[in-house]
This record gives sequence, structure tokens and C-alpha cells, in this order.
Amino acid sequence: MINSFCCKCHSQRGAAYAALLVMLLPVMWPALVSPLGHASPSAFSEWNAPKPRHLSLLKGALQREFANEQKYELWAPLAPQGWKPCVPSSSITGNPVKSTGYIQVFLDGGLNQQRMGICDAVAVAKILNATLVIPHLEVNPVWKDSSSFEEIYDVDHFINVLKDEISVVRELPSEYSWSTRDYYAVAIRATRIKTAPVHASANWYLENVLPVLQSYGIAAIAPFSHRLAFDNLPGELQRLRCKVNFRALAFVPHINALGDMLVKRLRYPGRAHSDEDIEEVVDENVRQGSGKYVTLHLRFDKDMAAHSACDFGGGKAERLALAKYRQVIWQGRVMNSQFTDEELRNQGRCPLTPEEIGLLLAALGFDSQTRLYLASHKVYGGEARISSLRKLFPLMENKKSLASSDELVKVEGKASLLAAVDYYVSIKSDVFISASPGNMHNAMVGHRTYENLKTIRPNMALLGQLFLNKSLEWSEFQQQVYADHRGRQGQIRVRKPNQSIYTYPAPDCMCQG
Repeated sequence: MINSFCCKCHSQRGAAYAALLVMLLPVMWPALVSPLGHASPSAFSEWNAPKPRHLSLLKGALQREFANEQKYELWAPLAPQGWKPCVPSSSITGNPVKSTGYIQVFLDGGLNQQRMGICDAVAVAKILNATLVIPHLEVNPVWKDSSSFEEIYDVDHFINVLKDEISVVRELPSEYSWSTRDYYAVAIRATRIKTAPVHASANWYLENVLPVLQSYGIAAIAPFSHRLAFDNLPGELQRLRCKVNFRALAFVPHINALGDMLVKRLRYPGRAHSDEDIEEVVDENVRQGSGKYVTLHLRFDKDMAAHSACDFGGGKAERLALAKYRQVIWQGRVMNSQFTDEELRNQGRCPLTPEEIGLLLAALGFDSQTRLYLASHKVYGGEARISSLRKLFPLMENKKSLASSDELVKVEGKASLLAAVDYYVSIKSDVFISASPGNMHNAMVGHRTYENLKTIRPNMALLGQLFLNKSLEWSEFQQQVYADHRGRQGQIRVRKPNQSIYTYPAPDCMCQG
């Protein structure tokens, strides 16, 4: 009896100690419970500080020298390629006729996926002769951002540019005010269209959505991402999509102003960040020749790293953490996970690490004096992950290094607004490059093709094979990279069947001549 009582006391005392230890963990070992983006590498981290994986190439790159002719070619703007934009400011599809009702769309994804959805929504409204309600942007599940259309884009400009194509309203009239996201979230509703197939045809909308409009005066389509085909559409509808993308979707004034300020500070770095000092530096630099900069889109967050199923050099702890993340988020249903890291790299299916994209830029001829704007969110692995890139390009900047906290106050903590600033700075850059395929890469390739701007497309398969070769010398690496990428710097590629008009605007939205 006594022994049983003692065991029970010991058990209770042990439980109390365990509870106390749990309470003290955040105080004693804050790195253990801190978000990864803010933690320092330690015995408790899910990653160890990554070390350079290509040390021999890195040493060679740090000693790189290039002829002036190569530098000139690198920075020279693209020559005319025989294509020009052919989306007129006047009406493309004809003035809107009597409306069949109201169309609502609910768009998920990040800024660039939503941007494509907005363009498709305008085209669908035209197909149906419907009035488009300003699209609803869903809360981003990765970045937890609830920014609305009105917070990102200039609504008045959007409506005005499209007034001769379709009718657009900011909100529904009072008799339809019940048609909200919450209304559709709690039950099956006759006015909700939830079966729109991916890349649906124009006829699908006429057969399935128009009857709803005619019966109820309103139709809400959700989900709507990638819900309109790229092929077998009239030419004027394709040009309308491009008109939305390249003319109607303008950011709100404060994003444009912030973007312009960052571009000035990249082109004409001065002693201070005041507008007066910037103007003085601008005047001096204009006499000496304009400054130039490269935008590097570096998406290397945990979501991207885990979904790729590649090994990024963070050791066993990192591999286990990413595998667990895949299981939790996608229940292990990630196609890449059935392949080895070597197989994935040979196929070009691994995103480039910050170190690898730095080696690519160095091999192409960008020297240590290159001003590099880093368009990215938090990098998985923190500063340790980008240390090699910073060694290669010490003049690397981002929003926070170029602007004060007061200047960023309107966008801070809002992923979509921060992405909009990056989009603006990217489209203004002399050269753009992305470390991995994705929506930002595709949007920039399309927009910069439309404007005939230099955009480097990394050959992922070649680079994957080169980086697997640990005996490769810098000189050979540099020669192969330079030779292969001379034809991958913004040359026009005509859209093929099933390809996106937002990545390949020629020939639908560009004319020869």
C-alpha cells in the first residue's frame, strides 16, 4: 500500500517537473520554439547552418575577371526582334451590351496567380456579356495575407481602361448583397459554380454558367484559378486578357511611389535616403551614365524546398524536417519524392539555391560591383543560406536595406503588397532572373517579353548536371554556362498549344513588323 502511494507521489512529482520544463523551454532555449526564419542554427534547429556545396567553383568565381566587351554585351538592352505589342487602348471586343447579370470570382494563390485569374475573369465576363464584380482575393494560406483587390490595384484605373469592353462594379447592388464568401461557405447554393474544369472552354461557360445568370441574375465561381483555356478562343478575347494584364492592372499609387524610390536608390546609390540627396546623385550619375541593376527573384521558402524533394545540404535534420512537412501539408503526395536527388537534378527539377544562382550570375559575367536587387520573402535557412551569394555580390539589396521602416509601413507584414513592390522593381530592372520556375517567373517572362526586356532563363537541367560534377573547374563551368545561356536572355518564343498566354504573349498579343 505504502509502496503504491510512494509510486503515485513520484509519478505526480515527475509530471509536475515535466510541465515546469515545458513552461521554461521558451526562456531557456528560445531557438527551439522560434519560427525558423528567426532562429539561429543550433542543436535544436531543424537545419544546421548550410556550408558552401560548391567550394571549388565558389573560389574560382570570387577571383573572376571579364573583358569589357563581355560586360557591355551583358548589360546591353535587347535589340528589336521584329515583334511589338498590338493591344490597342481602344475597344478590342466592342462596347458592352445589355448585361446578363453579375459575375463574382473568388481567387486563391499569391499575387501572380491571382493576377492571371483577374485577367481570365474579365474574359469570362465578356463571353457571358455579364457585369464583373471586382474580384475577391482569398486569404493566402502560406503567407496569411488578407489584402484586397482595392489595397493592391488602382480600381478606378481598372474600371476606366475596361469601360469599352465590359461593365465592372466595385460591389453588388443591395438586392444581391447576400452573395458573399460566407454565404457560400456554409451550404450548397444554386448560384455557386464550383465545377468549372481547369482550362474550360468558352462554350463550357455558355452552357453551364449563362443559365444560372439568366435564372438568378448572379453567378459566383469558386474555385476560379486556371479556369479558362488558352487555346481555341477568338483572337479578340486573347488580346483582351493581355489588355487587362499589361494596361488595366496598375498598382495603387503608394506602391508605385515606393517602387520608384527603390529603383532610384538602386540606380543612383547616394549618401542618404532623402529625396533631395537622391536628386543630387541622379544629376551627377546622369552625366556619368545611368546605373544598372539586376533583379533576382529568389523563392526559397520552406514550402518550395519541401515540395521539390531535393537535398539542399542542411544535413539529416533538414531532410527529416522537410519530409515531415511534405507529409503534413500534402500527405506525402509529392511526385518528386519518388526520385533521388541526383535524378531530380539531372532532370532540372531542383530550384537553384542562393549559392547556385550566384555562381550562374558570376559565370554569365556579372562582377562583384553588380547591384543586385533580391525579390524574395524569407529564405529557408536564413542568412547562412545566402552568405555565399552575398560574398559574390556584396552590393545586394532588398526592400529593407533600401528603405526605412517608416517608408515601408504601408506594406510591412502584407505579403501581397510586398510582392507587388517586388513586381514593380522587377519590371523596371535592366535584367531579371529567377532561381526557379513558378508564377512570379512566368509573369515576369511574359511581361518583359511584351516590353522586349532582357530576362535570363536558367537552363535547369544543364545546371543540375554541372553542379553534380564535383571535379568541374571554374573555367570549364563558366564556359559551358556562358555558351548555353547566350540564347536564353529574352529572345521571343512563340506560344505553343496549351502554353500560357501570360508567359508567352506572342503571337496572340504581339504583332510582327
